[in-house]
Amino acid sequence: MRSDAVTKGIERAPHRSLLHALGWSKSDSGKPMIGVVNSFTEIVPGHIHLRQISEAVKEGISAGGGVSFEFNTIAVCDGIAMNHPGMKYSLPSRELIADSIEIMAEAHQFDGLVFIPNCDKIVPGMLMAAIRMNIPSIFISGGPMLAGQQYKNGNFEKVDLISVFESVGKVTSGQMTEEELIELEEIACPGCGSCAGMFTANTMNCATEAMGMALPGNGTIPAVDGRRRQLAKEAGKRVVKLVNENVTPSDIITSDSIHNAFSVDMALGGSTNSVLHLMAIANEAKIDFDLAKVNQISQSTPHICLLSPAGPNRIEDLDRAGGISAVMKQLDKQMKKDTPTVSGKKVSQIISEAVIVDREVIRPVTNPYSAVGGIAILFGNLAPEGAVVKRAAVAPEMMVHEGPARVFDSEEDSMPAIMNSQIKPGEVIVIRYEGPKGGPGMREMLTPTSLLSGAGLDSVVALLTDGRFSGGSRGAAIGHISPEAAARGPIAAVQDGDIIKIDIHNCKLDVDLSEKEIKDRLAELPDFEPRIKTGYLSRYTEKVSSASTGAVFV
Repeated sequence: MRSDAVTKGIERAPHRSLLHALGWSKSDSGKPMIGVVNSFTEIVPGHIHLRQISEAVKEGISAGGGVSFEFNTIAVCDGIAMNHPGMKYSLPSRELIADSIEIMAEAHQFDGLVFIPNCDKIVPGMLMAAIRMNIPSIFISGGPMLAGQQYKNGNFEKVDLISVFESVGKVTSGQMTEEELIELEEIACPGCGSCAGMFTANTMNCATEAMGMALPGNGTIPAVDGRRRQLAKEAGKRVVKLVNENVTPSDIITSDSIHNAFSVDMALGGSTNSVLHLMAIANEAKIDFDLAKVNQISQSTPHICLLSPAGPNRIEDLDRAGGISAVMKQLDKQMKKDTPTVSGKKVSQIISEAVIVDREVIRPVTNPYSAVGGIAILFGNLAPEGAVVKRAAVAPEMMVHEGPARVFDSEEDSMPAIMNSQIKPGEVIVIRYEGPKGGPGMREMLTPTSLLSGAGLDSVVALLTDGRFSGGSRGAAIGHISPEAAARGPIAAVQDGDIIKIDIHNCKLDVDLSEKEIKDRLAELPDFEPRIKTGYLSRYTEKVSSASTGAVFV
């Protein structure tokens, strides 16, 4: 075992002495040493309960014949980091998480790892570390938050964090009072767990399950449900078996399993951030998986679940309906069924055992919400390397749109115009220099999209950016435009009044300019000057690649 490097031989007596100080005993000699990677923190609602999950995992490891050693990673709450400089650090934290796990796993020579993530960047950061380290590993998330319950017009309605963001727009447009907003903010997030809709955190936890790196139920069992602790205990037992059988992430994370993750993602109408993260995971695994393949999967995968922000259902409804296993069962023809999983079962067996309880929450492929997947990759002279849109959350009338550009060089520059109702129906807001290098950090822009949605403008106004959007964004919000403005992508050449042409049906995104006009305008621009020149973000700016390749370090 790897841990022999710290436990075996006379020359390891000092190492064993230090282990004895931790409570390790002679009876533990020869047992697999399992690192428990916990992202617990007291500032993230999705992570506040992860000590309980970790305790259950460690019980399972002990029952399975292993010895556990817990350590922690950082975790950013995207909701709390939203709409201020802190959001610049969210995506960059993904690389730090992966690097810190590599350091801990190599320094202490663990035989296996159990990863306990829950929210946005933590899940992909841990997946990147798992495939990089390639030692037996399993994931157990903290689970989704339950939806809030708001009593309104004689009935209880489900609400979540996005309800609050969008209500800010309702207040600014006079559709809601501040008192009503305060009442909503106190009930929308009723407890621990990742925010209740199909936002980035839950998208990635469901994708981890579909990819085979977590046990069935990982993506949907609520955080407060006793089954979550049971699943955590089983994950602890299972990782010891993975060590004994030498099943590593490279056996699980393959082109086929990434195909399965994207297929489920398209069926769920998941967050656009999944494209960024799954591309980064593929890059870490040395798997060639480009954006064109993502579109091919989307075109052949029906959208069968309408979950917040696109629809009324939450993750708890998806869980009740049968969870991710049931979604895969409906997608039988789209799935690569011979793919192995950490459960020891192939996808085919998981599908055969799945039960679909609610055929409205999980519709049959013969009666989908849409014949194509919830995410589309757009290409054109404005996005030669691609752009991403959550078409499941786009109003039908905005699937094809032409309108004049309103150009802003940062999110902050755009906010007064949006807040003060200076955006006209039909216009296309362009927010640039917010990409991986330009931001830096490729901030999510949930606030602008939520304000537009709350004001009822999401069906008449489009928003384009080289930054990205929260999984909670809805409307014609097109992000990840590549190359970004800081890399002299065509988005840097757009001027107020230029006509933007959007055709989501045909995956096209263009500006009504000739190639020469774009080239001439770009040639007149000054060299890009990084906005931050010290600290981690300065180093991040120097190393990060295009969003089209996952915004990974090069």
